[in-house]
Amino acid sequence: MFYSFARGLIRILVWLFNGNTHYENREAIPDGPYVLVGPHRTWWDPIIFALAASPRKFAFMAKAETFHNPIIRWIISHANGFPVDRAHPGPSAIKTPVKILRKGDLSLIMFPTGSRYSSEMKGGATMIAKMAKVPLVPAVYQGPLKFGQIFLRKRMTVRFGAPIEVPAGKLNDDLFKQVNQLMEDAFTQLDYEIDPNFKYVPDTHKYEEEKSSGKV
Repeated sequence: MFYSFARGLIRILVWLFNGNTHYENREAIPDGPYVLVGPHRTWWDPIIFALAASPRKFAFMAKAETFHNPIIRWIISHANGFPVDRAHPGPSAIKTPVKILRKGDLSLIMFPTGSRYSSEMKGGATMIAKMAKVPLVPAVYQGPLKFGQIFLRKRMTVRFGAPIEVPAGKLNDDLFKQVNQLMEDAFTQLDYEIDPNFKYVPDTHKYEEEKSSGKV
């Protein structure tokens, strides 16, 4: 109930403040649960992804630190968020989303790089999708990267790609590399289909700061 209310409210706010959102190739989205994956470019792209893929509802990972505040913890929990210690992720970082996906009511939003300052692909999304026996659905966001630009009514676009089935076989480095490459290729193709001249460059300096502090 809270998720639906919050999504409706956010949809209205996005329309009022921007009014220039475009969701492309939604017909590629499967009917059942899946892991929605994309390059992490802003702090609000998961929100735009969730709006774009509506009426499907999503769960998502949130930094464990955000759950320290009881009010924020209540909001995130009721919006289907669950805590993950980014510095020291435990077994629950995999088991919790797998359990959610197997129930079938929710899909999951994940960013394979883990941070919007990195282009280094990790294997968490692949592992979760394989264990839950659901596909990965690639999507990309192009639009304002600074919050103030949203109010300038600059175009925000989300485009979905064909589902990626995780191949059969053991979860090893070769499988992770194979699926990571499929996701990277899909992101590149989707970006090109939206705008052939688009190029996103992660803030590698910020990534090194996060890496040295143990946040990634």
